[in-house]
Amino acid sequence: MMGEGRIVTSPMIQQISVEEARQRQLCGHLLLDVRTDIEREKGLPHGALACNEADLGKFLKDQDKASSHPLMLICALGQRSIRAARSLQNMGYSEVVSVAGGVTAWIAKGLPLEGIQLDSDARDRYARQLILPEIGPLGQQQLAVSRVALVGVGGLGAPVGLYLAAAGVGQITLIDHDQVERSNLHRQVVHSEKSIGMPKVESARNTLLGLNPSLQIHACQTRLQQDNADTLLAEHDVIVDGADNFPTRYLLSEISLRHSIPLVYAGIERFSGQLSVFDPRQADSPCYRCLYPDPPVSGEAPNCAEAGVLGVLPGVLGTLQAVETLKLLLDLGQSMVGRLLLFDALQLVFHELHLSRDPACPGCGPVTRRRKVDITLPQCDPR
Repeated sequence: MMGEGRIVTSPMIQQISVEEARQRQLCGHLLLDVRTDIEREKGLPHGALACNEADLGKFLKDQDKASSHPLMLICALGQRSIRAARSLQNMGYSEVVSVAGGVTAWIAKGLPLEGIQLDSDARDRYARQLILPEIGPLGQQQLAVSRVALVGVGGLGAPVGLYLAAAGVGQITLIDHDQVERSNLHRQVVHSEKSIGMPKVESARNTLLGLNPSLQIHACQTRLQQDNADTLLAEHDVIVDGADNFPTRYLLSEISLRHSIPLVYAGIERFSGQLSVFDPRQADSPCYRCLYPDPPVSGEAPNCAEAGVLGVLPGVLGTLQAVETLKLLLDLGQSMVGRLLLFDALQLVFHELHLSRDPACPGCGPVTRRRKVDITLPQCDPR
């Protein structure tokens, strides 16, 4: 009779639950992690022996205990371990089982990992994120020590702040000089009716800490300018552009280039928006001024009060900014570097354009061609 949690998937290979695997491990059974070295960087089940699937036979020959101890194999999801167990049976190992659900299930059940320990609050709070093999405990730990500067706590900054806080980004710096007005509330969802008249950074800080009290949220009620930008932004891993004016956007581009910090950009107007990432750590990455070399003439770019904006639009673009920020912090997927995403809310369509680095760019081009922008310009683009 099989123990509780054990499932037979074929006449040859048995599967056991991660809980049973842990109990057997404590009784002396060997747990072998057959994932790749890269996968194991996200965390190794406590007490497991690490061996790539292809080297399993040779590895076991070098283990004195392997021949006399029952073997349990674990992979990411439970498929490769079945295959590896079948191979071991063909080599003459009779007492070998596969762990159902693999390391993904191990993490979901809160079982211990080598070198990475999350407290009960973190395991519960980030449970659905931790089971992603691309993140795992190590990725969550990386988020916990990450630092993001969010410039502008308005329409774009609201969803960015909420989702970064919810994801567990350990330090978020909020920079905005403005106060909450009633006309902000239809799009700036990090604020509420009781926040009217409060500094936006304080209102947002209260909301974010209410969502995730374990974070460090620094509220800087000030206007970003040449004389304070280096101090406020230099020690961050990513800068998120939630600004509502061109002078600030050009200044952010300058700081991003100077300190080699990725800049996650978005802009919105009425029913449309755009998104890109500028990463000076990559030699072929364009910068903001490759897209917009110079500010517009006064009056050409109306603000929200003049042009209007659909309230949900910054929610869409800001959420995409949060996605790109998390990808940068975790080194996941393909970022929007070299690409410009255009969104039309009325047609509900996305278009993507290739964005190349401009060799003659006044921002990131040859030093002799670079020129500063007058950041006292009054024009602003809407957020």
